[in-house]
Amino acid sequence: MGNFSVPLSGLTAESTALSAIANNLSNQNTTGYKDTSVLFSDLFYQNLGTTGAGDPIQLGAGTQVGSMPSLFTQGSISATGVPTDAAIQGSGFFVVQNSSGAIDYTRAGDFSLDANNNLVTSDGQQVLGYPAVNGVVNTGAGVVPLQLSTGTLSPPTATTSVQMTTNLNAAANVGDTFSTPVTVYDSLGASHTLTFTYTNTGPETWSYNITIPAADVGATGNPVSLGTGNLTFDNNGNLLTPAANVTGITATGLADGAANLNLTWDLYSNGSPLLTQVGAASSTSATNQDGSASGSLVSFSIGSDGTIAGTFSNGETQALGQLALANFANPNGLQLDGNTNYSPTLASGAAVNGVPGTGGLGTISGGALELSNVDIATEFANLIVAQRGYEADAKAVTTFDQIAQDTIAMKQ
Repeated sequence: MGNFSVPLSGLTAESTALSAIANNLSNQNTTGYKDTSVLFSDLFYQNLGTTGAGDPIQLGAGTQVGSMPSLFTQGSISATGVPTDAAIQGSGFFVVQNSSGAIDYTRAGDFSLDANNNLVTSDGQQVLGYPAVNGVVNTGAGVVPLQLSTGTLSPPTATTSVQMTTNLNAAANVGDTFSTPVTVYDSLGASHTLTFTYTNTGPETWSYNITIPAADVGATGNPVSLGTGNLTFDNNGNLLTPAANVTGITATGLADGAANLNLTWDLYSNGSPLLTQVGAASSTSATNQDGSASGSLVSFSIGSDGTIAGTFSNGETQALGQLALANFANPNGLQLDGNTNYSPTLASGAAVNGVPGTGGLGTISGGALELSNVDIATEFANLIVAQRGYEADAKAVTTFDQIAQDTIAMKQ
């Protein structure tokens, strides 16, 4: 009489496979979900003897679920336009921490900001990364919760150099003037308008006077001069002198208490003069300076290396932090915890944290999510195979049952 435990083991294993397939299909739209497969292995064997040639005669005891590995292939990347979203392209896991301090790992990057401007997962876990101080990320420090406060300020930068692309009219008469205002910033971020006034003093020669409003330097009356000098041009309108940048433009005693302004006027760019004298109306087509006022955080974006770059109202950009990724010697040894979270085990090995794009870790796509890697066609094929296996095992059970009934009937 057949052993019922053999087909029953098949029913149990195929039932597990069917459940795993159903779980895959139900998570086909789960962000960062990784497909799970079910692999069977045979059980022990009963030795019934040997053949005349000495070969063993063995009867198997059925099957069991040998392993259920996750398929860590890349899921499709879908752009969302949400700045807090992030997708991993390649290996690695985001590092997250729950309220009790326990560390988990996930591929799902559907992050958001909580009430305290912490970057968190959809179930409230804090996203960990490397901190930034004054725009400099310290990847040598341990990972910490990332906070992207809208109150973050970009400090002011005092102007140290100015540039102007200016033409002075070669047809100007002696005494004709032309002025260009340039806004600069002091060490406290306050703006000051410097006026560059050019006066024609003869053929191919001009003088200049750089002034600042008197009130800006605690004075009254006419604007205060910060520097004067002369300009000469050749008969093609090219600047001859000064042959280098003008230095020593200094504004002292600023009324707001800021440090003295020390400026350089860059008359050349890559060896070419920015100041010309040709037969066209005097005009300034561009001005540039390297200072800025303080600014508040307006927006941010996540780069391929995980750096979260903040854009400030003063036009400056600086790093607010950097996402960390972790990898494991054996990702299939990770414990599945639900909510697309994993936790390490002895089989997986300890997590190794690192910077995206280094040490075999993948890169980050900001404003995007990694979709589930479940392939519906493959799952349907697996479903048919598991169904056929279940039906075959069920048929074996009914056959054994019929044999048992026939055996009982022989005794009656």
